[in-house]
Amino acid sequence: MKTPNFRQRFQYRFDTYMSRGSGAMLTGLFVISALIIFAAAALVKLTNSAPEGQGFFEIAWMSLLRTLDSGTMGGDAGSPFFLFMMLVVTFGGVFVVSALIGIINNGLEDKMDELRKGRSQVLENDHTVILGWTPQVFTVISEIILANESRKSGAVIVVLADQDKVEMEDAISERIPDTKNTRVICRSGSPIDLTDLEIASPHSARSIVVLAEGADPDTHVIKSVLAITNNPNRHAQPYHIVTQIRDPKNMDVVKMISTKDTVQPILTNELIARVVAQTSRQSGLSLVYTELMNFGGDEIYFKQEPALSGKTYGEALSAYETSTLMGIRKADGTVAMNPTMDTRIQSDDQIFVIAEDDDKIHLSGLSHAPLDESLIQINENASRSKPEKVLILGWNRSGAIIIRELDNYVSKGSQVTVVSNIDDLKHQLLLDSGKLVNQKITVQAGDIRDRGLLEKLEAAEYDHVIVLAYTHLEPQEADAITLITLLHLRDIAERDATPFSIVSEMLDLRNRELAEAAKVDDFIVSEHLISLMMAQLSENAELLGVFTDMFDPEGAEIYLKPISDYVVTGQPVNFYTVTEAARRRGETAIGYRKMSENHDAEKSYGIHTNPKKVEKVSFSAEDKLIVISEG
Repeated sequence: MKTPNFRQRFQYRFDTYMSRGSGAMLTGLFVISALIIFAAAALVKLTNSAPEGQGFFEIAWMSLLRTLDSGTMGGDAGSPFFLFMMLVVTFGGVFVVSALIGIINNGLEDKMDELRKGRSQVLENDHTVILGWTPQVFTVISEIILANESRKSGAVIVVLADQDKVEMEDAISERIPDTKNTRVICRSGSPIDLTDLEIASPHSARSIVVLAEGADPDTHVIKSVLAITNNPNRHAQPYHIVTQIRDPKNMDVVKMISTKDTVQPILTNELIARVVAQTSRQSGLSLVYTELMNFGGDEIYFKQEPALSGKTYGEALSAYETSTLMGIRKADGTVAMNPTMDTRIQSDDQIFVIAEDDDKIHLSGLSHAPLDESLIQINENASRSKPEKVLILGWNRSGAIIIRELDNYVSKGSQVTVVSNIDDLKHQLLLDSGKLVNQKITVQAGDIRDRGLLEKLEAAEYDHVIVLAYTHLEPQEADAITLITLLHLRDIAERDATPFSIVSEMLDLRNRELAEAAKVDDFIVSEHLISLMMAQLSENAELLGVFTDMFDPEGAEIYLKPISDYVVTGQPVNFYTVTEAARRRGETAIGYRKMSENHDAEKSYGIHTNPKKVEKVSFSAEDKLIVISEG
């Protein structure tokens, strides 16, 4: 091997030194400047060329001034050698200052690039961390911002995702221009990388929301949860993590890796399927769920109420004027929504109510509720259910679950017809839907946008029509297919004298406004509903029990029933009277729907939850009462 010469060794050492960064460069400039200044001062002193016989340090000071400001030498006077040395020092200074400016400029640019990359650690406490980047992030952030309005000191949301920091900030600013008293901080990094995860300071956060993203969202969620719960830097206290899982088989995995922590995974497909199934038979139900789960209106709160201790649940229903009782949570954490009316409230129980805010939950203090007995209807003749016909247009992984859920509600002899362009759907459906008791399935291939096909199917002859989004397509393309199908269905419905309900699933919340032109009974924006629930759970982990009970087909559920079955219509009646009418049927009234407002978005499509009980409302025969009931 050839021995490197001096020039090569010097070049290598110089390159190695300069690669250390701006600090090394500044140190090098300082050394070069000092050499120039002191060398010039020494030469001038040795040759006695200094004017007025200045000393070494005085000459060095003069050289320093000329290094920093080249114009200083313009007033110099003295021997030719002195002037020459000052000129050398000045030229050296020009080089040094120019290089210094360049280094500082490059250093600032590097720092700005580093800040733009979003790699600096967040130093916050009691903040909310959102891991991942999907369209759900906008709903989650919006809802948490609303929840944080009551926090006087403000709040912080930290978003960590494998995206460009500036692009994330721009997207959030565009979709959520007013963040009120909440600061939203974006950082770039992978939520499944232990080093990147530290950037968001998850160990000092009050809650962590993990969004499901990527081609295999469940795997991404499991890895993210694992990176938090098994982190070598974790704290001893339990972490509060909210996320979503699509495949039920992965629920056990999430539970195994989070035995020490409060991890709340929402089973997405199961939940949406239940909402679609229930809503297809009860127009407006998805709107009720949305009202209960967003932070824009009234919310669900827990409270220990000593004054109600010893009273029955039925007696407590009229104890509040501006809040609405929903159920009881026992001391062991068991949640009972709409328990039997004779259930005693124990001293260590908590009630949960719908209220404007937790500080607005006050007992009315009335010894007797102002009822109007003459307006209460006594109608014990329950209508007998008959076989139903359901038409499902389109298909996704929730379809089979929807059919299974419908089987719990419909009568024997009911029919389900599925129309889709998915290959081999019949075989797949037989495997996924399981054994059905009350329904018979028919599968047909076709383009659901084809008006001729819809006419041939005689869509108007069905009791319920469900339009599912093709989730294997891009969201905008899938929603476009849904919108075209809805327009055809609404036109068919308006020509037919027999009404049938239309329920559709949308993928993008922004397309809901377009869909309103079709005047469809219900829109279920699946990701939006899941996002609302995750935001609620991130603020209050105790709500999981309520939501679980609410969507469980076993036990009490939310129903919209004809108001005329409870009170006389056409006359003003207060909600105390409505509450009592529902109580006598073993039900909890939590609101009503005015059908005259069912297409008015500004009035929440007619949904009124937690009305003031003293206010009187005149109902029509078409209006609905929102109750929690066994059926």
